[in-house]
Order: sequence, then structure tokens, then C-alpha cells
Amino acid sequence: MEQVMNDVSQLQYAVDTFYFLVCGALVMWMAAGFAMLEAGLVRSKNTTEILTKNVALFAISCTMYMVCGYAIMYNGAAELFMLSGIEANGVTGAEDPATYAPSADFFFQVVFVATAMSIVSGAVAERMKLWSFLAFAVVMTAVIYPLEGSWTWGGADVFGLFNLGSLIENEVVDGEMTYYGFTDFAGSGIVHMAGAAAALAGVLLLGARKGKYGPNGEVNAIPGANLPLATLGTFILWLGWFGFNGGSVLALASVESANAVAVVFMNTNAAAAGGLIGALLLARIMFKKADLTMALNGALAGLVAITAGPDTPTALSATVIGFVGGLIVVLSIIAMDKIKIDDPVGAISVHGVVGLFGVMVVPFTNDGTHFAAQFLGALTIFIWVFVASLVVWAILKAVVGIRVTEEEEYEGVDLAECGMDAYPEFTQK
Repeated sequence: MEQVMNDVSQLQYAVDTFYFLVCGALVMWMAAGFAMLEAGLVRSKNTTEILTKNVALFAISCTMYMVCGYAIMYNGAAELFMLSGIEANGVTGAEDPATYAPSADFFFQVVFVATAMSIVSGAVAERMKLWSFLAFAVVMTAVIYPLEGSWTWGGADVFGLFNLGSLIENEVVDGEMTYYGFTDFAGSGIVHMAGAAAALAGVLLLGARKGKYGPNGEVNAIPGANLPLATLGTFILWLGWFGFNGGSVLALASVESANAVAVVFMNTNAAAAGGLIGALLLARIMFKKADLTMALNGALAGLVAITAGPDTPTALSATVIGFVGGLIVVLSIIAMDKIKIDDPVGAISVHGVVGLFGVMVVPFTNDGTHFAAQFLGALTIFIWVFVASLVVWAILKAVVGIRVTEEEEYEGVDLAECGMDAYPEFTQK
């Protein structure tokens, strides 16, 4: 009997590890989605540079998170490879045997870091210096994101002041007070809003693209070069999101876990569909046209909105959450232009504004959460990431500069930053 139990335990370990790795690979595939989406929504003369940023930031994220980010986020308890002693059997120090390989957990976590950083690249596109952006990526993925993650998923106190896991008194159970804590299942706030906060800080210091806003406040559209590519990127992100949310269940090898994974997949898809429909309908009402870019951002908004709590809604509730997220993103993109915050791909609206909505809507479907705890958690994340990012961007601006020259912007940053065109036969100088 003991041998049978041991065999079952090993099988569960193998299945959960494999599931972690597959979901991590799906999230890694989201990097391709961001690259294609952003390449499609910028002008052709800026395509090579945006692609370079996306592939480079992924490599930087993986390296910096390995060097120190993972240890910061999880209080040094799960350092990797030569940095600590994770053994092949998954036992770390005096802990009980893990239910999956620790290196699989690292791989799953590191692709989340890259996702947060990818959000920044689109918002600052077409006028930022490549190397300044990459320098920021080093700090963001090594310190800013991991520290914020240590307060949320890592369980550490916020600078020793308070704990996001126990913010609001709930009730006395067995003579002890229980608390409501900040809840974010897969990262509407922890990943998406954090990336948007960093992007917002950069955009405010960077300024708008030349010609985006007229002298009398008018908004001039600057259309992207390749909408088929942007559409492909959206579908890739939609697919990758099943790993993003589904992998956050953290297990598969039991009936309960398998059912939870299935619910998360179902709700993730439902919210994306609802978000696209909501954005498409509102754009039709407001613009009298079926706006493809709004529809694409609507699907992404639905995905961001459900990410904080895909495990508790019904499929219909998830669709409604996504639908409202789709409405919000259209209104937010318009509002950003009204206040002259130039975001070429709508990243701040999709991941920031809708990310906040996703965090705040969780208590409607999850009885174990509280609106005040959700708000305090989101506020903590935003303030830390925005202020820290603003400081880093400001230092970079003072030391090396963050914006290309007006002439380089006019000619396109592909030639100025990368020395090559993405479409050499078609790019107009």
C-alpha cells in the first residue's frame, strides 16, 4: 500500500510539474503576441525597434529575475541553481517535498515578469531611446516588480509597515480574529496594473509623439502599419492567457484541481469574448464604424479584467465582467487622448485602468474578499510602481536622455536605433 501511495505521489508530482511547464510556455508565447500587436499598431518606420525591444526585454527579464528578482519576491526561500541549493527531488532545505519541481515554478514566475515589462514597451513606442528603455527594464525586472510581488504573492510586509494578506478584520474563529486580504488570482493588479503604472510614469516624462496633438487640443490619429499583424498578436495573447490564468491554479493532478483549471479556462475565454463584444458595440455607437483596434483592445481588456478572479464567477458572470472591461477600455483610450497622454497601443488603458477594475470586481463573485482590502492592495501596488518607476525614468532622462531627437523621430527610430528597416521595400522616408 505504501508503494502504491508513493507511486501516486510521484505521478502527481510529474503531472503538476508538466502542467506548470506547459502553462509557462503558453505565457512565454504571449511575448510573441505583444511583439506582433505592438508591431502592427506602430508605423512601419518604427517596427524594427519595437521588435528589438520586445525580444530584448524578454531576455533581460529572464536574466535579472534569475539573478535577484526571484529571491526578492519570495524572500530568498526559493533561490535558483548556483544561487542556492534546490535539489533534484524538489526538496528545498528543511521543507516538505514540493508538489512540483521548484525550477518549474521559477520558469512559470519568470515569464510573468516579462509580461509586466512588455506592457511598458508599447506605451512608450515611437519616440523612446532603445538603450534607455532596456536600462529601465533591468531595474523593473530586478527590483521594482519583485518587491511589489513579495508583498502580494510573496506574503512579505510592505516595508515592514503592514501586510496585504490581512488588511480588514473579518470575524473571530476559534477565539482568533480572521482578516480579509488583498486577492489577485493571476495578476490583474500585480502584473498588469503594475506594468501600466511603470508605463504611465515613462509616458509622462517622455511626452507625446510629434503631431499627435494639435495646438487647439485636437487629437490626430496616427494609424498603425499592419492591422493583420495586430490581430494575430491579439489571438496569440488570447491563447497564451489560458496558461497565464490556468497555470495560476498551481496544480492539475486531482479531480478538484482539474475542475478548477477547467473553470478558469472557461471563464478566461468567456471574458475575452465579452470584452471584444462590448468594445465593438460601444465603438459602433460612438464612431458609427466597427473599429478593429478598439475590438482588439476590448478582447485584451476582457482578459485583464477576469485575471484577478477567474476561479469564482460563472461563465455568464465572466462574460459580463469582460463586457464591462471592453466598455471601460474604449472610454479610457478616449479619455487618455483628452488629457494628452499618448499611448500608441492603448496599454495604459487596457492593463492599468481595466486592471484596477478587475481587482475591484473580485468581491462580486468571491465571498472571501472585501472591497476595501482590494482597493488598499491596488493603491499600494500603483503608488510603489509608479513612484519608483518615475524616479528611474527621471534619472535616465537626466543622465542619458530617454527621447530620440526630433529628426530621428521624423525619420523613424528603426534607422536611428537599429540601422535597418522592417519593410525596406515599402517604407517611405
